[in-house]
Amino acid sequence: MFDSLSPFLAGPSGKTIAVLAAGLALILVGLACLLASRVRGQSGAMQQLLQSNAELQGRLASMTDMLSQRQQELNTSLATRIDGLTGRIGTTLQAQAQATHQNLQHLHQRLAVIDAAQNNIQTLAKDMAGLQAILANKQTRGAFGQVRMEAIVADGLPQGAYAFQATLSNQTRPDCVIRMPNGAPGLVIDAKFPLEAWNAFRQAREPERRQAAAQQFRRDMDLHIRTISEKYLLPGETQETAFLFVPSESIFADIHESFEAIVQKAQRARVMIVSPSLLMLSIQLMQAMLKDQRMQEQAHMIQAEVGALMQDLARLDERVGKLQTHFSQAQKDVDGIVTTTTKISRRGERITELDLAPSLQPGHTSVSGEDAARFAESRTGNLRLRVVDED
Repeated sequence: MFDSLSPFLAGPSGKTIAVLAAGLALILVGLACLLASRVRGQSGAMQQLLQSNAELQGRLASMTDMLSQRQQELNTSLATRIDGLTGRIGTTLQAQAQATHQNLQHLHQRLAVIDAAQNNIQTLAKDMAGLQAILANKQTRGAFGQVRMEAIVADGLPQGAYAFQATLSNQTRPDCVIRMPNGAPGLVIDAKFPLEAWNAFRQAREPERRQAAAQQFRRDMDLHIRTISEKYLLPGETQETAFLFVPSESIFADIHESFEAIVQKAQRARVMIVSPSLLMLSIQLMQAMLKDQRMQEQAHMIQAEVGALMQDLARLDERVGKLQTHFSQAQKDVDGIVTTTTKISRRGERITELDLAPSLQPGHTSVSGEDAARFAESRTGNLRLRVVDED
């Protein structure tokens, strides 16, 4: 490098450049020395660094072992907790499944009840539709009222106390004739209520239509009441009052509330408007009257039976007296028999108490067999018994 700078050094400023080159060389040498010292210092630091690195590796190994042990303990604890949590979750899920099953069973039962209720509602709707169809037809409507009236009468009265569709002397046929007791005239019941006009009155909403329907209902009721009064009230054959059967309690209440004039006119015509409950009450009253009639008819038979019973009682009393006399005589006879047996017993006791042994002479201590036989023969003829009767 200095050889390449030699041309410059030969010039006027060559000295200066040489000085600079020498200075630069000195600087380079200083730098080399400094670099060498620093390299020596860095080698010592490198050794310290290597020693620190070895210590750090030992610490890392111990920390690794500790972390692995802690990791293993953590895994064991987590596994235990997970097992317990799994068991609790399983138990909870089982309980929830059982509760859900029970709730589903209750839900199925309620749904079954709802289905049954829905079926009942559908059946009821069909019955209501059938009832509406019945009430829409005059003939079927009359048959419906008559069937209900016949059911009430048949349930409350015995057979033979009523007649349905009986023919009267004027060739009319009322719906029912009840035979009154004691030969009284029969009671007529009519079940042909004008329900069509009443339904028109109930369904009318406008005042004009409602008023027209009310007038039509009054005309139909007037005509029906007049027909009952003229056809069914026969002197000597039927009662002075007839029943007009209304097949509904609500209709009966509305008639008395809204059509008081019709009720008064029916009363003046001797036609009584009755509801199912009033007809049932009247039937019960007639049933009591029939029972009273039967009791009165059987009263003379009861009196005759009581008279015969009293005669039998008198004969029984007489025979009991005779039997008592026989018992008294038998008692006396039994007492006499007892007295006689007592006397016989006493006499037998006295006989057994007699001393029949031979008497010994003074100075003799014993008796021989031959002497005893001779003594017995001599004493036999001298034995006497004395019998005393004692009561």
